[in-house]
Amino acid sequence: MSKKMLGDIMRQAQKLQEEMMKKQEEAKTKTVEAAAGGGMVTAVANGAGQLISIKIEKDVVNADDVEMLQDLILAAANEALRRAQEMVSEDMSKLTGGLNIPGLGGGLGKFF
Repeated sequence: MSKKMLGDIMRQAQKLQEEMMKKQEEAKTKTVEAAAGGGMVTAVANGAGQLISIKIEKDVVNADDVEMLQDLILAAANEALRRAQEMVSEDMSKLTGGLNIPGLGGGLGKFF
């Protein structure tokens, strides 16, 4: 491989890495929503893997059954985080054409 070809590959890799970093920043502004208990608990997460909000309907709050409410909150939050991770993975896959490029795709780890 010539130095020119290697230089071209390195420039393309650097450009791809910069684009991936930009996508990661954009992901922080995108949100996904998930519900549990027929919509009684709703969680919203962003592409950075952070929960943004949790909404709990009054009807599901019962002092005699706190465990059910806890389970619904966990279910909604986990599903929202799973969807956020999926959203980011899909965006990155579009950028890399589905290729798993060592050293470039690893940046997702800081979000999840």
